[in-house]
Amino acid sequence: MISQESSDTAVFEWSVLHTDIGPLLLAATGTGLVSVVFHARGRVREEALGRLARRLAANPVESASGRLAEPIHQLRAYFSGELRSFGLALDWSLSAGFNRQVLQRLAADVPYGTVVGYGDLAAWVGEPGAAQAVGAAMGSNPLPVVVPCHRVVETDGGLGGFGGGLETKRKLLALEGVLPQPLF
Repeated sequence: MISQESSDTAVFEWSVLHTDIGPLLLAATGTGLVSVVFHARGRVREEALGRLARRLAANPVESASGRLAEPIHQLRAYFSGELRSFGLALDWSLSAGFNRQVLQRLAADVPYGTVVGYGDLAAWVGEPGAAQAVGAAMGSNPLPVVVPCHRVVETDGGLGGFGGGLETKRKLLALEGVLPQPLF
């Protein structure tokens, strides 16, 4: 799945970052970070790269420098507890309509160490009663962690769902001080 960059072919850069929640596949276009994929080992990584190549109409080029240098730097700082707010250029081309509106509002208005309910987020975007649609938007998030869908929870205090798995959501919320750190 690794291509050599050529001047007449569109490309996106990708790399795998090893973190406390497992390997994350990061992908970036000339516009910015376009995708973060959980559990990026073997088949998951290859399938994600194929899907991105089709959706972006671009060839994947493995690189931990260039377009991904700053996202890698900021994610490492986040996971070490040194960064509370990402300042990255984002490519929103994998999200549209209501989903993009919800995700952009989440990124802008739900800071580190806080949570918001699905229904509250729906109301913030002018669609009260659309909590299930907000859940679908969270599930479609192409930029998890950076666009913090882990900070969206059920109104009754439940964690809700999470594309990276509930254990990953718990770890991210514990990192941010919302939940206690696991005992072991």
